[in-house]
Amino acid sequence: MFLDCTDLMTGNEPRASHGMAVADVDGDGRLEILVTGDGNRVLKWDGTRLTDTADAVLADATRPSLAVAAADLDGDGREELYIVTGDPAAGTKEFADRLFACFGTRWFDLLSQSENTTFATRIPARSVAAMDRSGTGRYGFVIACEGQPLRLLELQRHGRLADMAEDAGIDLIGQGRGLVALPLMSARMDLFAANEGGPNFLFRNLGDGSFEEIAGERGIADSRSAARGVAVLDADGDGLLDLLVGHAEGPQRLWLQRSGGGFVDAADGDMSLPGPVRNVIAADFDNDGYEELFFNLHGAPNRLFGWRNERWVELDLGDAAEPKGLGCGAVAADIDGDGRLELLISHGEGAAQPLSLYRTAPNGNHWLRVQPLTPAGAPARGAIVTCTAGDRRQKRAVCAGSGYLCQGEPVAHFGLGGAASVEQVEVRWPDGIIAIIDAPPINQVLTVPHPPE
Repeated sequence: MFLDCTDLMTGNEPRASHGMAVADVDGDGRLEILVTGDGNRVLKWDGTRLTDTADAVLADATRPSLAVAAADLDGDGREELYIVTGDPAAGTKEFADRLFACFGTRWFDLLSQSENTTFATRIPARSVAAMDRSGTGRYGFVIACEGQPLRLLELQRHGRLADMAEDAGIDLIGQGRGLVALPLMSARMDLFAANEGGPNFLFRNLGDGSFEEIAGERGIADSRSAARGVAVLDADGDGLLDLLVGHAEGPQRLWLQRSGGGFVDAADGDMSLPGPVRNVIAADFDNDGYEELFFNLHGAPNRLFGWRNERWVELDLGDAAEPKGLGCGAVAADIDGDGRLELLISHGEGAAQPLSLYRTAPNGNHWLRVQPLTPAGAPARGAIVTCTAGDRRQKRAVCAGSGYLCQGEPVAHFGLGGAASVEQVEVRWPDGIIAIIDAPPINQVLTVPHPPE
């Protein structure tokens, strides 16, 4: 399915690259990809190539970095960047995490302020996700720590940070790996935390900013797992969002949510095949109207599954198989604005390798991309978007955290296949507000502002 176009990246020498986040880093209204590792990179499409535009502050060449996520903490319409420092092979880390905010054109680390240094810990961690637990349009960052409680950093008055994990009821201890935050089973943003060597956590939002942990009663604890990446999709088309969980050891899982609130594993023998998975992605790469499931493996061939004839079947990856790739992070994004998703893979856990960039072959399938905004104009991560075209209703969650190390683009991407029109788009924000857009034009990016109060 994929064609190698790595030559479209400049300065792509072998290096240790880890996590990635897709965000409007420079505030110009276009998305870039922030890549962590031995110094951070900000990859921007200049019309013909991806070039590194990171300034010296964001590059932060003095410390290695691991995971990254973007979100608007202070409600000013511009996303902040949380970067977890460290190395995937290290049990400890030398440097504290970073939380970058942009003031004008200058980036500043909020964790370096004297009132916030207590939160600039050196606790080993693997992933970070954005969560608006109260539906205010202001997010916090959830950090998945190793052998320590989950953390939830939120911005209080006068630029002060606070760890609100205990207040929210999510301060459980685990070997944190992947995180996703979205209205999975409540009207507000819930949280799924994949752990290694212990049960997963599923936190249901109670509506007042607090949570209850229900993974065991919903059948998704999977206590013997070695979980890594997590992706969200409506895998069976029933209107309920499901979870694809990749494991470094043991079988892969496709947890289907049932109407009663429980989950059942629907990964068949082929999909569940064990392998050293790092990340998983659910995305419609060929715009046929059905998402593909991509498994990014470390030191083994990547895998891809598609929905064909009412079942999941393994597809030919083409150039993206990467049998010798030391996969670490992976994201899907429409990098060049042509309506087709590219696949970007980072490597570097164990040895330095270049980044890889892949495209699908052009086809005649239509598409629609929907970008909801918060009241302040920032990406509304965690919003749920439903697209009705022909006889199908597709549902997407705008990415707030896409599992191990990475965070996807803040856009709901819909392939439409041969459908020449869309009947309706519904956007539901984390505060429960709903907007309906009838008959939007296709083959475009549809930006949807938050409805006025």
